[in-house]
Amino acid sequence: MTVLGTQVDPERDRVEVDGRPVVLPAFVYLALHKPAGYVSSAQDERGRPSVLRLAPAIPGLHPVGRLDVATTGLLLLSNDGDFTYLLTHPRHEVAKVYRAVVRGVPGGAALARLERGVALEDGRTAPAQVRLVNRGAGEATLEVTIHEGRKRQVRRMLAAVGHPVQSLVRVAVGPVSLGDLAPGQVRALTPEEVAGLLAAAGRVGGKAGRE
Repeated sequence: MTVLGTQVDPERDRVEVDGRPVVLPAFVYLALHKPAGYVSSAQDERGRPSVLRLAPAIPGLHPVGRLDVATTGLLLLSNDGDFTYLLTHPRHEVAKVYRAVVRGVPGGAALARLERGVALEDGRTAPAQVRLVNRGAGEATLEVTIHEGRKRQVRRMLAAVGHPVQSLVRVAVGPVSLGDLAPGQVRALTPEEVAGLLAAAGRVGGKAGRE
């Protein structure tokens, strides 16, 4: 088939290039630079575009975790459910790093609250790592590392300490960084990155796929 966007099922379809069969991997692991305005789900009741529109048409492909519609940055995609479970279950505590531009310049007390954990309506957050990257006129840039995945967590934490988010980008998940991937672009994770993610989630040997 030569039609762009044609879906291929590795378990049922045979793919050839110049008459030679191509062995397709059972699972795929991708990094996407999510732009603002896209939802991290397959469909949206409000008609907003899904991040899957930006990725290859692969059966079973889904976001590994979520970013809210206004947040940009690194979003992993895979068709491996075990991989997704390992990376998103709270007990595995895979680090997620964000760059946040916030209103005002947080002082020591606000930073200390974030690092101890902030009381939100769904309970106190786990301690975060926070670094003041720079400060400007009426705003500051923070690097925030969390190990949870609550809905709009970083935004809610910063609002709770009096410094609402003006822009938010996720720059890393575990050992995988956003790097110079442009908004809307997608790339395959390297085997080393996949192994590193699984190791960060506590999988001995960092082996992907079902066993």
